[in-house]
Amino acid sequence: MPRIHTGPYTKALVVENPHETLDERLALVGIEALRLSEVPDEDSLIKAIQDYGAEVVFKRSRVPITRRVVESCPKLSAIQLCCIGDDSIDKEACADHGVMVYNDPVSNGRSVVEMAIGHMIALSRRFYETDVLMSEHKWEKTAVGRFEVRGKRLGILGLGNIGRQVARAAEAMGLEVCFFDARLVATEVGAEMGWDPVDSIEELFKSSDIVSVHTSARDPQGRDNAFLLDPFLGMLAKNRPMPSPRLFLNLARGNLHSADALLKAVEDGAVRRAAVDVYPEEPTPGAKAWENPYAGQMRITCTPHIGAATQEAQPRIARRVSQTMGAVSRFGSIRDCVFSPKAQLAVAGSAAGGAILAVVHSTARGTKKAVDDAIYEAEASNLGSTHLDFPNGVAYDLSVLDRPLKTEELQALVQRAKDLAGDPRAIRSIRQIELSR
Repeated sequence: MPRIHTGPYTKALVVENPHETLDERLALVGIEALRLSEVPDEDSLIKAIQDYGAEVVFKRSRVPITRRVVESCPKLSAIQLCCIGDDSIDKEACADHGVMVYNDPVSNGRSVVEMAIGHMIALSRRFYETDVLMSEHKWEKTAVGRFEVRGKRLGILGLGNIGRQVARAAEAMGLEVCFFDARLVATEVGAEMGWDPVDSIEELFKSSDIVSVHTSARDPQGRDNAFLLDPFLGMLAKNRPMPSPRLFLNLARGNLHSADALLKAVEDGAVRRAAVDVYPEEPTPGAKAWENPYAGQMRITCTPHIGAATQEAQPRIARRVSQTMGAVSRFGSIRDCVFSPKAQLAVAGSAAGGAILAVVHSTARGTKKAVDDAIYEAEASNLGSTHLDFPNGVAYDLSVLDRPLKTEELQALVQRAKDLAGDPRAIRSIRQIELSR
């Protein structure tokens, strides 16, 4: 049987210490939060979800949500990431069981942008390594290897929310901006802003003095971007006038290049200096001590995934994710779903309705019809509905009904979908929210 949930969410488990105002904001939308003081391992996380009866888990980027977690916690209905990256989630397992996954692609943008701009200037002027030398009582006053950023060409890989903000800030400092993004809409937006679109990642690296990475762990078709950049790191600024600062920044995803490839590019001199905030392997709860793959290489500046870790970003995140989950909880409305990041879904007519019906189902032929037929055969009135197919093979169907469906009517919906689609897992989950009159 699929997961069937009734009513708004009432209980959420909060891990990894997102901003404390999150708990207060959740209370305002009727969700009681249980905050764990320690970062849980898999067993502890499962036990906490089960014991508390949590319908939602709020987390940042460290604690994995594995298939075992999803399958062990049948009351679990949603995961809300208090960050952008969704690499810590087994999204296939969540889709298989109708567990929706949301993130926050907006609130930490300014913090990451400032970090990127700070790195560009600091690396260009060799501030980091000079500080180390000064700590060793070494006085090195020279212009060798030190550059202004004005007039340099910045290549941005990924022109999403953060990429666009970095481009605007860099342009204001006098940098020339080029970019590569495989998405047509992003390319059109960038061109309208007056930035130079290039045709490939290779061209981006060859034609840029500085490359800043702001793309995701997967491409627009859902394919893994692991080690995508390895062939190109050695090409940085190949077609630029020399000398060039040849800087590389990865504040986005740790899987986009291997540590060996970046180390080789730096040791060969293809990349003069680099800054990374993300790593191919980052410490997980209960794991052995972490080893920095760039330790000892003074020309690679390392930070522990702190792009969003500012006093300003964290309360913004708390506000946005509580609003996102409040709308999901009370009306089934969705935004910032990682299955389709730009999609927003809400249905009109809730004020006159008796219930909201939200169904996560497969995209197999006949499944959507089964939902409509079940409502019709129950002699309920559908006052308004909307539907969205996600690229990962599941869909979200949202309807306002004049009355809630009874348990046997929901079970009939599940059976009809199985019969029409020929798929025993056609329906992944159902949420029914009775509306107050």
